[in-house]
Amino acid sequence: MRQELVGRQVDEQIAHRFPVGQRLRVLDVGMGQGTQALRLARAGHMVTGLEQDPAMLTVAREVLAAEPPGIQDRVRLMEGDGRETGAHFLPGSFDVVLCHGVLMYVAEPDAMLAGLARMLAPGGLLSLLVRNGDALAMRPGLHGDWTAALSAFEGVDYTNRLGLDVRADRLATLTATLSGIGAPLQTWYGVRVFTDGTEAGDELPADAELERLLAAEDRAGRTDPYRGVAALLHLCGVRG
Repeated sequence: MRQELVGRQVDEQIAHRFPVGQRLRVLDVGMGQGTQALRLARAGHMVTGLEQDPAMLTVAREVLAAEPPGIQDRVRLMEGDGRETGAHFLPGSFDVVLCHGVLMYVAEPDAMLAGLARMLAPGGLLSLLVRNGDALAMRPGLHGDWTAALSAFEGVDYTNRLGLDVRADRLATLTATLSGIGAPLQTWYGVRVFTDGTEAGDELPADAELERLLAAEDRAGRTDPYRGVAALLHLCGVRG
């Protein structure tokens, strides 16, 4: 569900900012199994996927191998750290840079974000998906874990479902950072307003119900005050 919502939002931003039919150069940093990379390659764009985890990169290569040759030709997969994009690419090499579900694992993200912004050509789109630091108390609070809920008000560190110690980002902080690196925030969405806490392995509802669920999440994710308490934030900055 998260991938579908974020994919639709990325499509929306691309449609708003680039001419119809333009073949874009896309960099997907920390691409995981390549869901968004493949989505954009199927739409006709040239995609470079950068992934640090060799096991995840293997999965992405297996998924790509099942695609038709024309789509495979549009995707380049590379092993690498998103904090070292300058070692792999020249400044201004991409029209779109995705960095989804990565910043929570980076203790000091500002330098990485500055490097991602440098990868963008003028007018390029930077798409970030982060854990919402302004809503960290929601999940433990709704589960009745009052100690964790009270602690969540005080900082941005938390333990994720994999048991890893990670961090969240606050909207105001990232807004200031994006302005400072020359890719000011243009719009933002909430992701998983109503469905945070559902497990990835849960069975999806029937098609009609799933579409209603996605429609409700989409509406909430772009409507105040709901989007402010979403589990995730999707921020879109544009390179000046």
